[in-house]
Order: sequence, then C-alpha cells, then structure tokens
Amino acid sequence: MTRVWVVPVHDSTRVRDARVATEEAGARARLDTHRTAVAALVATELATNLLKHAGGGSLVIDLVDRPGTGVRGPAVQLVALDHGPGIRDVTAAMRDGHTTSEASLGAGLGTCLRISSAFDLYSTHRGTVAVARVDQGAGPEETWSASPAGGINVPLAQAEYSGDAWSCVRSGSRVTLMLADGLGHGDKAAQASSAAVDELHRVAHLPSAEILRHLNLALRPTRGAAVAVAQLDSGSGELVFTGVGNVGARLRTTGSWEHLVSHPGIVGAQFPATVPVRRLRWEPGSLLVLHSDGLPSRWVPPHDADVLAHNPAVVAATILRDASSAASPVRDDTCVAVLASDRPAGRP
Repeated sequence: MTRVWVVPVHDSTRVRDARVATEEAGARARLDTHRTAVAALVATELATNLLKHAGGGSLVIDLVDRPGTGVRGPAVQLVALDHGPGIRDVTAAMRDGHTTSEASLGAGLGTCLRISSAFDLYSTHRGTVAVARVDQGAGPEETWSASPAGGINVPLAQAEYSGDAWSCVRSGSRVTLMLADGLGHGDKAAQASSAAVDELHRVAHLPSAEILRHLNLALRPTRGAAVAVAQLDSGSGELVFTGVGNVGARLRTTGSWEHLVSHPGIVGAQFPATVPVRRLRWEPGSLLVLHSDGLPSRWVPPHDADVLAHNPAVVAATILRDASSAASPVRDDTCVAVLASDRPAGRP
C-alpha cells in the first residue's frame, strides 16, 4: 500500500520529525545504512530551508518506483513545498556547501543535488518546490534519465496510507501511466489502488482498454477504484487515453489545455460494457496531467514555461501546491501524476 509521511514544518522540532520519517522510509525501501543517512541528510536540509527561508512549508515523503524504467526497487522521494518568497539566486543556492542559515548543516542544495539519485528545483516569488529521490545507488543514475513521468501523493489528514496511487511502466516503445483512486480513503482504498499498481506491472504490454479489463478482474476482491490509463507510443507519436471513474485528465499540446473525459463506472465493481478510447497526437513539448478528485475540479494549469520544462515530479508537485487553498480544504486523498517524455529526469 502507498505509505506516505507528511511533515508540516513550522518550528524547529519538525526538522527532527522529517529526519525520523525519512529514516523510516529508507528502512522500508531497504536502503543500506549509508544511503538511509544520505536521505536523512537531504530531508534535514530541505526541512531547515523551509523553516529558515520560507517561513514554513511541508515535506512529503514516500516511496516511488523508478518511473518508466521497469525496475520495481523503490526509492525514497522527498518533496518540499512552500509559499515563501522564493530563492533569489538559484545558481548560488545550488553551489555545493552554500548556506545562509546558521541553523543549516551547511550541506546546501548543491550537496543535496550531488548526493541524491535525482534532484530538481523550481522557485519563483510564489514559493519553491524541490524534489529529491534517493535509492540504493551511490549517486545520480542513468536509469533516471529514462524517466518520463513523476508524481506526488498526499493522504487526507496526514494519514499513514493514501487511497490513491500512480505508476509508470515502459514496455518497448510504449510508456504507460496509470492513476488509481480507491473508493473512499484509508487502508481499504489503499488496498484497491495498490492492487491496480501490481496488476499494471503484469499487463503493461497490453493496449490500454485491455489493461483496464485486467484491472477490473484484479480489483474485484477490493472495494474498487477509479482508474485512468494513458499510453504513449514514442514510435508513432500517439497518446491513447482510457479512463473509468472520477479521475481527471488534462493534455497540453501547442500551448493549450484539453480535458480528457473518463467513462462513468468503478473498476472492480461497476465496469462498463464498452470502454471508450481516445487517440491523440503527442507532439514535442506535450504534457499530460492525471489527478484524483482530491484536486479541485477547477484547478488552473500552470502557464509558466519554466515549470513546464522541469522534471514531471516538480510539475506535479507545483500543480498540487498551487491548487490548494485554506478557504477550500481538501476532503480526500490527492494524487497528481505527470507524463512528459522530453523533460529532464532530475537536475535543476
């Protein structure tokens, strides 16, 4: 099931909480002592930056597969989100050892970049989003450069498990991105979405409509889920989209956004007799966003070309951060996954 640690960082005690949560995540990812310590150092530095430079924020920690590589061994993903003033000089901040805070370890974002398996950062006057991944490798790995997708998953009310899940699998020239939203939230919903992820890795070589039919059988012992499946064929430049249930999807092509509509139903419970399939042209610079209904339906897509050029996980985290509002509290788990086959895997 999708275990997520959400650490609000608004005072110095939460920096320790971020480190402890990351150490637990490292143990679950079966990282060795050294790589777990690396992940904890990155978490400590990110949390310290949130506190000292942004006036607070959140650190979201979870386990992710190497997206699109077919390798199931998880990495620890750390996402720092804030609405602070932003980083005035990103180039200086990315220098190894750079720090402007007495409370910092002095590692700096440059060291986070160097010791992480993947790292990317986006900062404006509206705040900063930083994403780091740490796996068992000793440093940045070439496998991450093949990563066409990224995402963020936040459970309702800082629960241990999210009922949402996403996964991306590469099979030949075909990349398949899936987002599953288990009915409700909590453990039972997480069981449904996790079953969808497991089945996807067994049937990702099939066409999208066939994948959904296999998922329907796999999810019958669970309470069911809303599921969207998108397949990109890099050879033909075609995107195929299929969805059942309340999963949102938007495609950006040539500067404009288009809604992709899923068919009513529940995968594993109320599956439609016919699954509509949409075929769309995928062009250089195209970007697909899948999201669960935890994201407000009227969220505004980012128009900043700079963020759209970043790693898909950074794009996903920025969408989630900017769609949230204290006036409109989240009432469900929230997951956002982005497919962008020509984006960097993890570098500023």
